[in-house]
This record gives sequence, C-alpha cells and structure tokens, in this order.
Amino acid sequence: MARDVVSAKLDIIFKKFFTENEDMLYSFISSMLDIPIESISEIKITNPELPPETVSGKFSRLDLNMKVDDRLVNVEIQVKNDSDYRDRTLFYWAKLYSSELKSGEDYSELKQTITINIINFNMFGGDDYHTEVAAMVKGTNEVFSDKFSIHFFELKKVGKKPDPQNSRQLWLQFINADSEEDFDMIERTNIPIMQKAVHVIYDMSEDTRIREIARLREKSLHDEASALKNAKAEGEAKGRAEGRAEGRAEGIAEGRAEGEANERNKTIARMKDLGMTEEQIKAIYKGRE
Repeated sequence: MARDVVSAKLDIIFKKFFTENEDMLYSFISSMLDIPIESISEIKITNPELPPETVSGKFSRLDLNMKVDDRLVNVEIQVKNDSDYRDRTLFYWAKLYSSELKSGEDYSELKQTITINIINFNMFGGDDYHTEVAAMVKGTNEVFSDKFSIHFFELKKVGKKPDPQNSRQLWLQFINADSEEDFDMIERTNIPIMQKAVHVIYDMSEDTRIREIARLREKSLHDEASALKNAKAEGEAKGRAEGRAEGRAEGIAEGRAEGEANERNKTIARMKDLGMTEEQIKAIYKGRE
C-alpha cells in the first residue's frame, strides 16, 4: 500500500523543509538561479518563523525571504492564478528592493533583488517552464538594471521523468511531487541531495503534528479561495442589480420623455389643422416655457 505523503507544493511544507535543511536550501537556490553552489558563501533566512496564526489564518503569505551573499531573494509558492498576481509580484519585489536602504544611504547601496515564483498554473505561452522577467531597454534589449529580476517556474510544464543532469528540473519535480511514486522516481536518480530530500519528506509525512499542520493550512487556503470567489460573486450580483435598477429608471425617464414628445407633436398637428402658422405655434410654446 502506497504511503500518504505531504507535498512541498504546500507553502508551509515548502518553508519548513528548506528552513530546517540548510544543505538542501543551498542546492535549491544554486539550481534555481543557475549559479555554482560553491559561489554561495552564505544564505541567511530573514523570516524563518512559522507563527501559528499564519497556518490557519486566511490571506497570509508563507514565503521564504533571505539574503544570498549580497543579493536579496524571495521565494514564494503560488497555487491559484489570481487576477492581480502580476501586480502583487511587482509590489513585493519593490517592497523587498527598498527594505534594506537605510535613511541617508545612497541609492547605489540598493541590492540586487530577485523574486522566485513557483506557480501551479500556466502564465506564459510556450512549453518552457522557466521565464525570467528583467528590466530591458525597449527596442535594443540593453539591460537597464541587473538589480531587477523576477523568475517564474510553471509546475504544470515540468515533466514527470527525472533527468539526473538537470538539477533545476529535479527540484521542481520534487516540489511538484504528491505521491510516493513521484518521490521514488526522484530517489532512483541516485543524486545524493535528492535522495536525502525524499527521505526528509517521508519523515515529515510520518509526523502526525506536521500532517495536522498541513491539513489546517490546506483548509485555510481552501477557505480563502472560497471567500474570494463568494466576494466576487456577490460583487457581480450587486453590480447586475444596480445595473437593472438604473436601467429601469432610465427606461421610465426615456418613456416619459418620448410620451411628452408624442403628445406635443399631436398638439402641433391639430394647431396646424386649425390654420395656425409656424410662427404662431412657436410663440405659444415659447410663452409656455
């Protein structure tokens, strides 16, 4: 019987996994940013906490914020494609970019800031699961600033078959895995760090406390999605009702105006039948106004 496993695609499992396993965090960051692991001298996580209220609380983020040498790096798992996701990503990038600048410091002190978004939906065209957004000069592709970098990794475009030569893809397949079969395929690559990662996720899956935390987090994310969906539906229903009421009011006003115009035309026609001239009729109506 296959074991029931927790998935690193759930943000709380992802954060707990990487905050408690430094060697795997170094391997993951090296792979995602495509930099040699030996070139990373230090990774310092600046928000390692998992406060209880973020587990079951609605609308809370469980991202991984860190300093990688002289870079600021944020990693976030996003399961649902919200309509404002691109704007939100820009907002959090900008917030992180400006967070380290102290009062009185020169703008040149601002650090390279990188956001890594691992998303469980398709955002861009094409088959490539990796897209980097950079600041370029339109028309020349000249780099405006290397301090701006946002990476998107689309999990739905990542294949199932592990490639031992592609560490980035292996880590994404590990995050995307949600069954013992998926993890076993990764373990059979015989890559030591990935084998260790699989054993850790199996150990986490056997921990009843962690499984309960995962259950509560999944529930909170489901409740959040339902709340947003209901709020949107209520807003649309209210908009339709207001539109109908406004339409009825406009219809009544238009009908009244049309009736008055018809009545006036009939009156003018009778005046003409009585032999009155246009000047006389205009004079009568002018006097009424």
